[in-house]
Amino acid sequence: MDSRAAAAEAMRLAIEYWSQFVARCISQRLDTEKFENYVRLVHDQHPLPPALVADFFLRPQPSNDNSLDPRIPPYLQVLTRLGYVDAPSILKALYKYSSLHAYAQQPNANDGKETEKETEQRDDKEKDEQKQKVTRWKSSYWAEEVLFYGITKSVVEGKAIRDSKTALDMTRIISKLMVLFTTAFAADMLEQLHTAQVRDEMESSRAALVALLLRMCENDILVGAVSKPIAKDVRKEMSASLASFVPTLQLVPQITDKLEQFRTEILASSDPADKKKQATNAAMDELLDSAVGLDNFVVAEIPVSNTRAGLYIYLNAALIARPLLDDHALFSYMSNKYQGDIQSSAIDLILASFDILANAVFRNEGQKDAHLLRSFLINKVPILLYQLLPPGFPGTSAEFCITEALSHVDTSLFPTASLMFDESRNNNPYTESIREEFCAACVLHGLVQREHVERILGEISLSYEPSLQKHSKDKLVQDCLSDTEKIQGLVRELDKMDGNVGAVCQALVESLDVILLFEKLPNILEPLCQLLDNWRYEDDQEEYQPVYEEFGAVLLLVLAFTYRYNLNAVDIGIASPDSWVAKIIGRGHIGRQCNELTQRENDHLNGWIHGLFDTEAGGLGDELMSSCPPQEFYLVVAPLFQSIVVAYTHGYLNDESLKGGIEYLVDTFLLPSLVPAIRFLADYLWIDQKEQKSIIKILQLILLPSSISGEASTMLSSVKNLIAKPLEHALRTYQRRDPKNQDIEPLLRTLKDSIPLSRRTGGTDLNELESWTVTPPTGLSSAIKLTIQGLVHWSIHPAMNSMPTSYTHRQILAALKIMGPKRVLHVILEEIRQHAEAGSASIVYDVAISLICAPDAAKDAPAVVDANGNMLPPVQRQRSLRDLLKVEAEGCRKLQKKDPALAEIVVRLHRRVEAQMIIPQPPGILQTAEMSLNLDGDTAALGDAMAAAASGVQGDNMSVDNLTLDVSMGGVPSDLGLGSANDGGSLDPSGDAAMFEGFDTQDMDNFDWDDIGNSF
Repeated sequence: MDSRAAAAEAMRLAIEYWSQFVARCISQRLDTEKFENYVRLVHDQHPLPPALVADFFLRPQPSNDNSLDPRIPPYLQVLTRLGYVDAPSILKALYKYSSLHAYAQQPNANDGKETEKETEQRDDKEKDEQKQKVTRWKSSYWAEEVLFYGITKSVVEGKAIRDSKTALDMTRIISKLMVLFTTAFAADMLEQLHTAQVRDEMESSRAALVALLLRMCENDILVGAVSKPIAKDVRKEMSASLASFVPTLQLVPQITDKLEQFRTEILASSDPADKKKQATNAAMDELLDSAVGLDNFVVAEIPVSNTRAGLYIYLNAALIARPLLDDHALFSYMSNKYQGDIQSSAIDLILASFDILANAVFRNEGQKDAHLLRSFLINKVPILLYQLLPPGFPGTSAEFCITEALSHVDTSLFPTASLMFDESRNNNPYTESIREEFCAACVLHGLVQREHVERILGEISLSYEPSLQKHSKDKLVQDCLSDTEKIQGLVRELDKMDGNVGAVCQALVESLDVILLFEKLPNILEPLCQLLDNWRYEDDQEEYQPVYEEFGAVLLLVLAFTYRYNLNAVDIGIASPDSWVAKIIGRGHIGRQCNELTQRENDHLNGWIHGLFDTEAGGLGDELMSSCPPQEFYLVVAPLFQSIVVAYTHGYLNDESLKGGIEYLVDTFLLPSLVPAIRFLADYLWIDQKEQKSIIKILQLILLPSSISGEASTMLSSVKNLIAKPLEHALRTYQRRDPKNQDIEPLLRTLKDSIPLSRRTGGTDLNELESWTVTPPTGLSSAIKLTIQGLVHWSIHPAMNSMPTSYTHRQILAALKIMGPKRVLHVILEEIRQHAEAGSASIVYDVAISLICAPDAAKDAPAVVDANGNMLPPVQRQRSLRDLLKVEAEGCRKLQKKDPALAEIVVRLHRRVEAQMIIPQPPGILQTAEMSLNLDGDTAALGDAMAAAASGVQGDNMSVDNLTLDVSMGGVPSDLGLGSANDGGSLDPSGDAAMFEGFDTQDMDNFDWDDIGNSF
């Protein structure tokens, strides 16, 4: 008894001392540094549990019961850091003294309907509170808001919830707080009790509680704790609190969905269901599924219009990145869409081709896209029309479709010949004379009679060449075989706009014996890759430098494709993991330590280091290159440069030795190796601060050589074209860290002209992305809604605006990466619902179907078999909108219980999408003698990649790029739609753009925790 009495007396003294200490700290306005020193002494002499300490600091004081003193939150930060209080103790004290109790305890309008038991419970609670005489704050909302956010930050940092006991304690008190807020906001006397200011303060406090609640729901320790059998009562209390709390919130669907998911999937699933009831429900669900499955789900048919936006979206998506225009897929798409109406198909195809070019000009993307889109319109569309409506085709003539389509083309943007001489007009170089060039190409293919061109155009044509003749592929092949100089002349013809490019490309494919079929990307690059993989030294090989030079030139063309379109080995048709090209593409730019290299690789590395930098060893000789085949050399390029950076940083290489070694590397026989080397240096520049100045020095010697031959300079331009974009990102990031560094800007200037040629992946630049993510009220999702609304409005009123609505498929690709396909799909479904209710169902369904069925280079399935007929391994890719729509449709019966209207929309859209994507057998009418090879969109892909590997010589004001196929990589002008210099910072899946993953204005992951201050 004496020990108990002593303990009680010690507790009484401790409570009295702490009470005086808190009052004195507040009255003397003690700063946090002195407070920390004093509180350590007080706690050592009079230790108390966290709940009591927090209670002393958060309770109303005798001299102040209006609002918490502003000195208390900083004191609590000190106490939390010292371990004297924790998150559950703070939350318990906040709950105990919250002003919300005053409103939650107001008489209920249903008091007269209370049961006897409920009345007794309420009376007992009131008696207990009167006995305890709890004094509460008159206004605790600002303090609750600040402390809730502080605890939220602590949860994010992993400090607040360290074990299961703490997790369960926090869950219990959070449940009580939710009930308190729910009751206070639902009180009958709310309007009379609350002024507008008080209501706003209560809303702010509740918003802070929601932020805390969201982070708790994501905490692994808490989820694990509430899932245990011992936490059954806690789960039940939390579930009931959430069920009443969430409906009172006016939040974005993402937040309410997350809270509801936690309640239904985490809390509810942790309790074992009644087995008898579970079996009954399962049997009933099975019976309903068999009776009302997806195939038997009845929805009312709604006619879907063929809007002008349909093919506009499809072609925009097909040409926004790597061109994906497969003839058979396009004809199948149009056949399904137009149900065999060839006339409408042809007219809308022509209109959509003009629309995407007009859109590029309207969006100021002419420099980047206009040449590719012009080439598509003039060189590709006539071939497609020839297959749709060949001469002699019964019924509708191609000439009628062309005439009808051109009558709807806006002459203000695509002027006639006479309008081009009107000095009052500002003619655009990307669109002028395109009507005449298109008609000339149609004449060339026999779609239009020459004497009818003036009638179609409405005036005399000024650009038609009477001597223009249609090329024959077979004749061109024979000419090239007999005169190799003819090849370079044909390459120059790729720039022309006369309708002959298709035959030229086919002839080059066969003549060079490098690209076998001009159809699919694997068919273009697989022969090159096989050549590189099987490259061997001859038995009587005497000189090895020419072998390196030839190997590098071919590899440079392959790298041009892979870097420009961000391709992997599977994309280009490489099935074997032992392929040298696959290894070079996959890890040729990745640095490795010596202990990660094989013995043979270490030997090669030592040999190249001595050959490049050891002047006494005699430099690079045939002995070194004979022992190291070029395939193996390209795999040690990154480790080689890693060793060079380290050696120069630590003084093992001086400036003169470094310069001499780099001079070898900028010679033509080693220059292609700079592609993986500079890619490695760019990545190295991001992560290593100690050695960054050495990296800059090496880049200066490579990109700004003091002396270089003309042939090497041309090849160096090709290398810069491939690595410009990632290197620019790395340099600008380093420049932001070291703004006084004068060595960065010259490097950026030498890359400026190469940036437009570096990437074409459908990625968006940072400025464009920011403009979408700040769209009110919900950022990127709101931007997509506005885009859909613009497409629907344009389709409803095409005559009101001759210009197409602004659209870029980059927005959809960015949204799929940032928001995920599920959220994007729900945005589309929401827009369908709204426009259908407004009476535009037939229009909005066509827009939605086009968005979901649009081709995507990132998800374009690779070939099932390789060139030898061998099965390729399956590739795991992110699910598409179509995949997610199918999943939603398969759960239509469950969805119908929650939202019948949405279930009908999902099922109807799914059926339309699947019908749209059926690939029928190609009809015989499409097979013609001249079209034995399918001139699809990879024609442009070939030109793009060749241009990316070219020399970089500047052309006219249309930003004409450079193209070459000879081993020396000599520059030949060409521009097939390479990107503009304004593309910096693109959202490219190649690596650095991953910094934008999850970026959305309404995303809790972007909450600025640093603005809160310290955590609790």
